[in-house]
Amino acid sequence: MKNLFTFISMVFIPISLFSQNDVCFELEGNPYANHPAFGIFSKYVNVLGCINIFSESNIPDEKVLHVASVVAELLDNDEDGIVDDPLIEASLIELNTIMPVFQSENGTSIETFFDNFDDGCTGAVLFRNEIDPNYPGHWGNDATVEEVLHTINACGHVEVYPSLYTLEPNSSYLTDAMDVARGGQFITIPDSYPDEAWYHYDDWTCEYDCMAMEYLYWCIVTNMGILSDTQTCNGIANEWEPCTQELFEVTDTLMFNLVTNPENKLPQLAPDGNYCPANVEIKKNTNSMFFPTLSNHPNPFNPITYIKYNLSEDAFVNITIYNVLGKVVNNLVTKKQSAGYKSVQWNATNNAGSLVGAGIYLYMIQAGEFKKTSKMILLK
Repeated sequence: MKNLFTFISMVFIPISLFSQNDVCFELEGNPYANHPAFGIFSKYVNVLGCINIFSESNIPDEKVLHVASVVAELLDNDEDGIVDDPLIEASLIELNTIMPVFQSENGTSIETFFDNFDDGCTGAVLFRNEIDPNYPGHWGNDATVEEVLHTINACGHVEVYPSLYTLEPNSSYLTDAMDVARGGQFITIPDSYPDEAWYHYDDWTCEYDCMAMEYLYWCIVTNMGILSDTQTCNGIANEWEPCTQELFEVTDTLMFNLVTNPENKLPQLAPDGNYCPANVEIKKNTNSMFFPTLSNHPNPFNPITYIKYNLSEDAFVNITIYNVLGKVVNNLVTKKQSAGYKSVQWNATNNAGSLVGAGIYLYMIQAGEFKKTSKMILLK
C-alpha cells in the first residue's frame, strides 16, 4: 500500500447545489459495493478522472461534493476544465488515488478499510467534522484543502518530481529547504528549536517524512493567502510563523521560489468551493478501453528501449518523454493510429536528435480519455 495516499474520480454534471457553492459534480452510488475495503462506503465521486472519493452514507451530500470541488480546484487551478499538470494527472490515475471520507475516527470503518485496502494510493483521510463548505480551507473549520493537498502531493508530486519533493532527509529541494526552516536537520522532534527557526513542528507522532509533507502544505497555502487573517496567524504561530504571503516571500525564499515558479505548476489560488467550468461535460472513466497492456523493454536500457501498447480501437496517440523535472525531452508519437498491438522505439535522443544523459525518464502515453505515465532508466 502506498503511504496512506489515494484518490478516485468523478462524474461531471453542471448543477447548482447550494446558495454558496456552484459545483459541477454528481454523486454516484458506490460502484465497488462488494469490495472488502470499499464496501463500507455508499457515496462515490470521480474527480477529473484522477481521484476517487468514497464516503460513508451519513456524510451530507454537500460535504462530499465540497471535497470534490476542492480536489478539482487544486488540480485545475485556472478552472479551464483541464488538469494543470499532465504528469501529476497521469500519476494519480496510475496509482489509483483514493480520498476516503469517514463519519469519525471511532468505530470499525477505518480499520476495515485499511485492513482490506491493498491497491491504490491514499495520502490522507477526511472526517465529517473536518469538512465545512462555508469556510473552504479556513484553519480550524475546514481541513479539506489540507488533506486534499496531502493526497495530491503524496500520490503525485513526490512520485513524479523526486528531485523536488522526495520526503527523506538530504533527498530533495523540499527537505533541504525544510532543514533551513527548522534551523537544522532534526530527524526527530528536538527539545527546542533554534531561535532562527520559523517552522517548528512538535507532533511526536509525525516522523521526518510526515513533517516534510506538512511543510509543503504550509508553504502552498501561505502563498494562497489562506492563513493571513490575525486569528489564524496567532493560532498557528507555535508551528508556522510566516503566515502571510509577504512574510513567506522574505522569510522562506527557497520555498517561495519553488511554490511560485510557474514551471512547477503548483496551485496559486485558494479554493472557494465553487467549480463549474463551462467545458466540463458528463463523462465516465473510460481508461480501460485503450491499453490492456503497456510496458517498455528493456528497462533499464542503453541506448534503445521499445515502448509497447495495445489499442482496442482507433485513437489519436501521443507518447511524450519527460525528464524528472517535467521537461519535455521527445515527442515520440503524435498521430492517429488504428487498433492493435503497437511498438515504438526510443533511442535516448531529444527532439533535436541529440543524445540525452543517463538517468530516470518518464514516458506518458495518451489516447482518447486514457493517460498513463511510467518510469524508465537510461544507463550509460
